[in-house]
Amino acid sequence: MKYNELKAMNNDELLVKETDFRKEIFNLIVQKSLGSLENPKRVKTVKKYIARIKTILNERGRG
Repeated sequence: MKYNELKAMNNDELLVKETDFRKEIFNLIVQKSLGSLENPKRVKTVKKYIARIKTILNERGRG
């Protein structure tokens, strides 16, 4: 997801998206530990999405 796509969402949608990404990252880490992870780059990508969401929420909280 691009930054602009995330910025267009409201806070409730962002919180739901963050929860989904956290579940996905948990599943990816479990797959990695079992040795069945097909795309290891996905872990890094999902972490970036979570960071972007937290950044947007933080900006909105300040302003």
